[in-house]
Amino acid sequence: MKKLVLPLSLMVPALVFSQVRKKKDTMKTANIEEVVFQKKVTGKTNDLTTVKISAKDAQNVASISGGIEGIIKTLPSVNSNTELSSQYMVRGGNYDENLIYINDIEIYRPFLIRNSQQEGLSIINPDMVSTVNFSAGGFEPRYGDKMSSALNIYYREPEKFEVSGEGSLIGGRLTTGFAAGKDKEGNRKLTALFSARYRNTNLVLNTLKEDTDFNPKYMDFQTYLNYHFSPKLTLSFIGFYSNNDYEMIPKEREVDFGSLQQPLKLNVAYGGREDDKYKNMMGTASLNFKPTDKWRFTLDAFAYQNREREYYSIASAYVLQTFDPVTGDPVTSYDAGGQIEHARNDLFVKTYGAQFRTRFSPNVNTDVEVGFKYEKENLKDFTNEWRLVDSAGYSLPHEAFIDPRNAGDLNLMYNIAGRNHIQPTRMSAYAQYSQKFFWGSNKVFVNAGARVAHWSFNNETIFSPRAQFAIKPDWDTDMLFRLSGGIYYQAPFYKEIKDLEGNFNSSIKSQRSIQAILANDYEFYMYDRPFKLTTELYYKKMNDLIPYYMDNVRIRYTGKNNASGYSYGIDTRLFGEFVPGVDSWLSASYARVYENIDGKGDIPRPTDQRFRFAMFYQDYMPRFPAMRVNLTLVYAMGLPTGAPILTDPYQYQKTLPSYKRVDLGLSYAFIDPKEKKNTYGFWENFEELTLGVQVFNAFNIRNTVANQWITDANTNFMYPVPVRLTGRFFNVKLEFRIK
Repeated sequence: MKKLVLPLSLMVPALVFSQVRKKKDTMKTANIEEVVFQKKVTGKTNDLTTVKISAKDAQNVASISGGIEGIIKTLPSVNSNTELSSQYMVRGGNYDENLIYINDIEIYRPFLIRNSQQEGLSIINPDMVSTVNFSAGGFEPRYGDKMSSALNIYYREPEKFEVSGEGSLIGGRLTTGFAAGKDKEGNRKLTALFSARYRNTNLVLNTLKEDTDFNPKYMDFQTYLNYHFSPKLTLSFIGFYSNNDYEMIPKEREVDFGSLQQPLKLNVAYGGREDDKYKNMMGTASLNFKPTDKWRFTLDAFAYQNREREYYSIASAYVLQTFDPVTGDPVTSYDAGGQIEHARNDLFVKTYGAQFRTRFSPNVNTDVEVGFKYEKENLKDFTNEWRLVDSAGYSLPHEAFIDPRNAGDLNLMYNIAGRNHIQPTRMSAYAQYSQKFFWGSNKVFVNAGARVAHWSFNNETIFSPRAQFAIKPDWDTDMLFRLSGGIYYQAPFYKEIKDLEGNFNSSIKSQRSIQAILANDYEFYMYDRPFKLTTELYYKKMNDLIPYYMDNVRIRYTGKNNASGYSYGIDTRLFGEFVPGVDSWLSASYARVYENIDGKGDIPRPTDQRFRFAMFYQDYMPRFPAMRVNLTLVYAMGLPTGAPILTDPYQYQKTLPSYKRVDLGLSYAFIDPKEKKNTYGFWENFEELTLGVQVFNAFNIRNTVANQWITDANTNFMYPVPVRLTGRFFNVKLEFRIK
């Protein structure tokens, strides 16, 4: 098979601007002609900022965190410096700035996750997905009030009875579905899809260079039901339940860091344990009514409940030393001390409400959409978290000069305690207009509208106008130019309203960003295969920002709107069939994000990305097409280390090491439905059977997710001790589908 060699010039869109105009089509028709910009796909959307991702590709990707999020992290605008977390950052935003929808219903993530090791299964089940739409910014008004991105997942309806499953060294899943009954037109009246998953990442976590007993157990169950009363009226239901337990008993830890000239070593002995539990439940009933081709009405009733418990009491004793780089003998002991970390944090979140949406399409090129949403929220938060640091007989923070006969007061490094209970209401509405038309011989698309929202807790009303414009010139070269933007808010919720003392701040305001995105899509054929080069330039001006600390993967906000900022960058993605019949892509981006806290000057935010490159590649052996391979590669410059909690971020502006990772998936399809080979005996019951090997972190690179700050008692200098991520791990996976 002849491989495709990509010239570097294809990554430069400026080379395609000299074009030859097509001859005008002199044919006229009295009928309304549909203006088509892209190929038609399921999960229709008018949002031109959307990237559509194949559900099959998401299932194939080798990823610890999950299929959908794992493949999203290979897009140019998305960044993540940990493979254990399904969370991601988009264009300088943090983990909390991303919208997630399943069938147009907003989904919430757990709130108390502090360490990426604690994260369990993503709520999105790849085996139930039919369509994935992702927008990295400039999205349309129907999406909610977040500043960074919108991910909308649509679940599929089974067409017949099906049973499929997966088993591996870190977990498994079992999915079954059926379609029953038929109407007069032969369409199924009832469809049902059920899926259960279990995961235990103990074997993966054992690749950490720590003497720790892990017992992380994650399970969930999801269902998607549809009953079609008629082709015009459908009732559907989505149900979700998950139970994640994380137990951890640390024993010893040894970390080598520093430089060649000053190698450092931290030895820690632990006592105690951590026991965290996260239970999430969600149910959504939707009634869809389509009386004619022009009108569509949808009424959704939803309820979400989240119970989280974070309990730990861990004592540690540590020694921080430097060693001779030649002999390896200890030279200086900078510090010997210990600390106690304690938390009894409980959170109860309950949200229920309803939303109504209607779409009017007078013709194939015009859509008018209006929606209204009402939510009732119930938040109970009980926080008791503190840290005591002891060094050489006294606690830190410690006064520099005290009476040597008195070791000083017993001071905590920090103490966060609060008891909060609120029951606010949140209302929002939106309206948008979409139109496709011809401007001369050029195709034009316009999508404009606005949304308004009110939250009773802070009595704030926000107004968010948004617009998209695209033009497809009548050129021989297939190109599309897009301009989108507007005013986007980060509506506050549990994390944003909680200050560093543990109390809810009722005077907090929504963070705001003014966004502008200029983009170009260039579609072409090479070696008779389709390719698409997308380039996007963006700028965000932000105010009323709430500064925050990055505590591993948890965002700790200060609870004050005392900062402003801006971000800018360029994204480019080359998508196509590098190998005939399968999709792959290359992504590259450069992004910066700054903030100014209390007028002290611009500094990088903790999510300042800079340069990033990613690749998702699929291949197969031409003589043995049943043998397949997929590869994900990520290189990302290190994020700022972030200041230790309750310290001045202007004093901590170093960066973490670059994040480098390669994950590899190899599989062999013993039974492939595409090949339609005859099977006999027991094997004729299978429609698909695949055995694969996944190599996570193939080059065994020890990446760093965060820093643990250790203080030298003599100088009060704080040393950033790296918190490492997982090493190389081999996983065996068996997938099957029964006829």
